[in-house]
Amino acid sequence: MIATRRSLLAAAGGLMIPTGVFAAPASPVVRTTYGPVRGSLEAGIKVFRGVRYGADTGPRRFRPPMPPQPWTKVAAATAYGPASPQAGGDEGPQSEDCLVLNVWTPGLADGGRRPVMVYLHGGAYSGGSGSAPLYDGGRLCRRGDVVVVTINHRLNVFGYGYLAKLAGPAFAGSGNAGMDDIVLALRWVRDNITAFGGDPGRVMLFGQSGGGAKIATLMAMPSAQSLFHAAATMSGQQVTASGPLHATERMKLFLAAVGLTPDRAAEVATLPAAKLIEGLAVADPFTPGRLYFGPVMDGAALPRHPFYPDASPLGLKIPMVIGNAHDETRAFLAHSKPDPFAMGWADVPARIAAEMRVDIDPDAVVAAYRALYPAYSPTEVFFAATTAGRSWRGAIIEAEERAKAGAPAWVYQQDLPTTIEGGRLKAMHMSDIALAFDNLAQPGSLTAPSPGAQAVADRMSDSFIALARTGDPNHSKLPAWPKYELDRRATMVFDLDTRVVDDPRGAERRLFAAVPYIQPGT
Repeated sequence: MIATRRSLLAAAGGLMIPTGVFAAPASPVVRTTYGPVRGSLEAGIKVFRGVRYGADTGPRRFRPPMPPQPWTKVAAATAYGPASPQAGGDEGPQSEDCLVLNVWTPGLADGGRRPVMVYLHGGAYSGGSGSAPLYDGGRLCRRGDVVVVTINHRLNVFGYGYLAKLAGPAFAGSGNAGMDDIVLALRWVRDNITAFGGDPGRVMLFGQSGGGAKIATLMAMPSAQSLFHAAATMSGQQVTASGPLHATERMKLFLAAVGLTPDRAAEVATLPAAKLIEGLAVADPFTPGRLYFGPVMDGAALPRHPFYPDASPLGLKIPMVIGNAHDETRAFLAHSKPDPFAMGWADVPARIAAEMRVDIDPDAVVAAYRALYPAYSPTEVFFAATTAGRSWRGAIIEAEERAKAGAPAWVYQQDLPTTIEGGRLKAMHMSDIALAFDNLAQPGSLTAPSPGAQAVADRMSDSFIALARTGDPNHSKLPAWPKYELDRRATMVFDLDTRVVDDPRGAERRLFAAVPYIQPGT
């Protein structure tokens, strides 16, 4: 799924040199604050892949990132760099030397001062990279005269393994090293994006799934303040972070899996990376699935939960779009066993109970859904209830807390169905990525190009561009999109008939509002 990559830029040493452009447009070269990089010209867009923003993290495993050593020789930036080490090989080359980013721009140092759209990839803090073809920024650049940036950073135990209570002060920031990587990348954007034709005063973050959760976390991090000015989260929330006690218990289990006792915790920093990947297979003691590694409320890098007990005051001035897909859990559960498309009514309560991650009577849930939607099949009730109780709740809570604080927020729901597997996965998790990037024809798109789908992509991508440019997602191709307020709960529904709906699925929202929400990983 990932394009062919070349190895990372070789740092040759030398003095810091001024930023700027000094080569012919057909072979664009930009001087960054660390050294010159040579990109490529692709259909009129200047593209720089695998640009180093941080030093190799291997020698400083579980510690804050460091800037790279400056270089003087022009370094090739024409191939994606490695992804963070992770389970599975879908991301191609992987290395702890993964602090690289990619830039697409219509112009270089031309006084354009374009809005900058920085995308944070999904993968639940455990996998992924910024190098998928679906994240190619070329069409956004041409569409909106913007600069697009994607980022690689440390993931899973490498980015979020919490050692502060096991290995001493040297590892105090270990639980949020991956977030610190993102902050370092945003500082690179602040210091270098003008040379790439961008405006460091108009930086918008957007991200899907884990990428959206990373954005919500950044909005509560003091170190990230003033580094971005608007945000859009797509099916990715972080109401609460992992607490230090649970994060420590997870790390103890991980240490045991790699053959270490807690009193030898510091030795995990010297084990082969492949050994650490093996340890990721351990079952999580608190959440279904494998060990969860994500941001930790450590009192320092992350001093409080992002959206508990309210929205962090640090992020209240940042205009924010909060979105979700109507049929989120079809992405996760469509291929679970037994086959959810063959279940009967007697099967639904137990299947729901195992997947919702909230403590509510599943028989009552099924009864409520059958009353709300008499035409729904058992399969449809299963997917609808698990979406509302598991995936959608976090988005609603974040929107509500923003509304209570009077902070600018706009909410959307993605209803356009996907076309894979005969359309049975409907508007599943990840289905809005191709729409936001205007990349329906790219590998990884879940919706085949068509005039109707393209119209939806036009509306959504233009909304994200407008948010980056003005701090407001409204534009001429959309009906007026009101801010989310509790008396109305206005929501933009992106579909063939894109429209504003007040409190869509309100009865489902109220059903699950009766019980506490448990953030996965908390």
